[in-house]
Amino acid sequence: MAGIAMMTIAISSCDETTSYMGNSLTSAIDKFSIGTDTFNVYTRSIMADSVLARSSYSYLGRIKDPETGSYITGNYMTQFNILENASSGIFSPKDQVISLDEDGQVIADSCYIRIFVNAYMGDSLTAMKMNVTELAKPMQEDRQYYTNFDPEKEGYLRKEDGIHKNVVFSLTDLVLSDSVRAINQSNNYFDNITFPMNEQYTDKEGFVYNNYGTYLLRKYYEHPEYFKNSLAFRNNVCPGFYFQTIDGLGLMTEIERTQIVVYYRYKDSSDTYVGMATFNGTGEVLQTTHFSSYRESLEQLVVDESCTYLKSPDGIFTEVELPIDDIKITRKADGSFIDHTNDTITQAKIVFHRMNEMSDLSDDILEEPEYLLMVTRDSLYTFFEDRALPNNITSYLATYSSAKNTYTFNNISGLISHMYANKGKTEDWNKVVLVPVQVTTSSSSSSTTVATVSNAMRTMSAKLVGGRQNQHAPVRISVVYSQTQ
Repeated sequence: MAGIAMMTIAISSCDETTSYMGNSLTSAIDKFSIGTDTFNVYTRSIMADSVLARSSYSYLGRIKDPETGSYITGNYMTQFNILENASSGIFSPKDQVISLDEDGQVIADSCYIRIFVNAYMGDSLTAMKMNVTELAKPMQEDRQYYTNFDPEKEGYLRKEDGIHKNVVFSLTDLVLSDSVRAINQSNNYFDNITFPMNEQYTDKEGFVYNNYGTYLLRKYYEHPEYFKNSLAFRNNVCPGFYFQTIDGLGLMTEIERTQIVVYYRYKDSSDTYVGMATFNGTGEVLQTTHFSSYRESLEQLVVDESCTYLKSPDGIFTEVELPIDDIKITRKADGSFIDHTNDTITQAKIVFHRMNEMSDLSDDILEEPEYLLMVTRDSLYTFFEDRALPNNITSYLATYSSAKNTYTFNNISGLISHMYANKGKTEDWNKVVLVPVQVTTSSSSSSTTVATVSNAMRTMSAKLVGGRQNQHAPVRISVVYSQTQ
């Protein structure tokens, strides 16, 4: 009987009901409920007068935009990089050089410029013509250069003597056999445009050299301090070159780097060698691209309110006006309001749908932007000037989904909160802009992170659902609230 009594007490003391388990562990103040809502978003196309000419690549060529019929011309300027730890060994010691003129002075046997092409748009067989001009003075890195900056009009080009050279080229080297070109492409070979710089050259002081390479060689031995770094080199020896498209249509090249190559001979012990010195124009020094196009043709797209546009390099952006007030204080169908000012927005998702092409445009000329930056209207220019990265508060990044034909920003809740906190402080306090961008990443064994974000310079275009006269489903933002009880 005692055993039965003990078992009865034990069973009655165990309650298997779990409906109040969470409440027993959580304070009443921590309880919350979830609410959702959607709101229409208003969009329009805006003209981009120009974009910051800071990119990993430069652009050279001229193509026709099949969407507008206008011609886009790309010209670029580059300076040349010298690494400080390699400056003392650019050329061999002077007493070893055996390339000499009749007076016993060192000379370069030859000099070339090579333009390495990362990618191209258009026809690689197209014959193009460019003018290569030496700069009269270096462009300074303490100012911002946009794609509407023209070095020629601004007086940066050397007018007399110096380098003034016309070069006819096509991207595909027809001298090579098909089999050799196939081997090159399989080995990550860069297509390149190569031309000699072996004409007589006169420097700014009036000294004459048999070619540009000899000028560099002698300056190196006369003033080695001019070659200690890129700054000294550009200020005292080579301020840079401007590559300008002057004829041809149907090719736009994306330049990976520009290289000056100097060949000479030297003797080490009893053996004779061919020496080669290179000076590279890369992203480590100042490079600018100048684009020109007919703005009138772009304006016709901007006024089209049946959709919105994204065009690069210096074309059209999409401006987005977010309904911040409605998100915070929502009007119901019966005229009443729901106050969300003290609620937490846990998610705010917006999807932009790319419209199918209305005409058969060449994918080689007009591809859709791979990346879109959403940035507050007030920081549209300073974002790029400050070399900023998306912070998920005032700037976000989206990738194009070819499967869904969309750009999706999964959660811009931080932006909503930021805008509401700064309500009315500027005219564009509730607006963001969608900008085509180029993104570079850095990878480790565990992750991939965004390293740089710059304005897209390739010719790209996309039509998005939206505009004041949108005939499709409206652009909407979906919001999830968490409300404390």
